[in-house]
Amino acid sequence: VQLVESGGGLVQPGGSLRLSCAASGFTFSTYYMSWYRQAPGKEREFVAAISSTGGWTNMLDSVKGRFTISRDNAKNTVNLQMNSLKPEDTAVYYCKARRDAENYWGQGTQVTVSS
Repeated sequence: VQLVESGGGLVQPGGSLRLSCAASGFTFSTYYMSWYRQAPGKEREFVAAISSTGGWTNMLDSVKGRFTISRDNAKNTVNLQMNSLKPEDTAVYYCKARRDAENYWGQGTQVTVSS
């Protein structure tokens, strides 16, 4: 099982980034996918989730209207479009796959929002 995040980087406040998570080694289309983030000195927190079919999503209140989660089951990828980024969005962003008691995590990608 492998989850590989990409798309992080340094962006100015108000800017945008698109994170991607490429999955392999499991039946991606049957897993619920999520994004989490962890800022320095803070606990990891939930950011966004999407059901296996993509028909249902859930977002952290502070990112609603700015972030969008989507998935492509044909390409085994889940994306997080982040717009209107704020300094408080700075964190390492992690992709997570879940089905029943199975949980898999990626290695994370750094997002830094700074002028």
